[in-house]
Amino acid sequence: MRRAGPGAQTATTANMANMGNAAGVAGTAPGGTGTAHASPAAGASPGMDASRAAGREPLRTEFEFELPRGFVDESGTVHRNGAMRLATARDELIPLRDVRVRENPAYLSVVLLGRVITRLGTLGSVHDGTVENMFASDLAFLQDFYRQINAEGHTRAAVACPHCEESFEVELAGSRLGES
Repeated sequence: MRRAGPGAQTATTANMANMGNAAGVAGTAPGGTGTAHASPAAGASPGMDASRAAGREPLRTEFEFELPRGFVDESGTVHRNGAMRLATARDELIPLRDVRVRENPAYLSVVLLGRVITRLGTLGSVHDGTVENMFASDLAFLQDFYRQINAEGHTRAAVACPHCEESFEVELAGSRLGES
């Protein structure tokens, strides 16, 4: 893991930047598995009315998702539907203090996702232990989803086929959370 000097980007911040895609995603999630739906945030801030008056959409801070496989709890219940909130700077910094992350930087995504997943099925709470016991395909889905909702802008690009000139969009998603 890189150490950051003054003005340098931390490994966590660099990894979070690699995780980013579009906020407000709806439709099929990356890789064609699971579904990602945007949901409005609970509660409105004082600036919401001004945003609406100016014709801008209010900021969404929580987004719904559906896991491709689902988390299986101790009783055998499968939990697939959940919600993830936007990450804060604190969410990205606190995992750097975690001993597990210092020993294994790849564990960063587990700790970070445990902080930002607000709901998963009927579970009372979601934490890093929950994420740690997810199937690898669900973890990869959540890493991609994190990138999508936490980036300003998006990683889809409109392109045209050089042979037939048909226009379509391609996904330019980055690397997995926790990797450089």
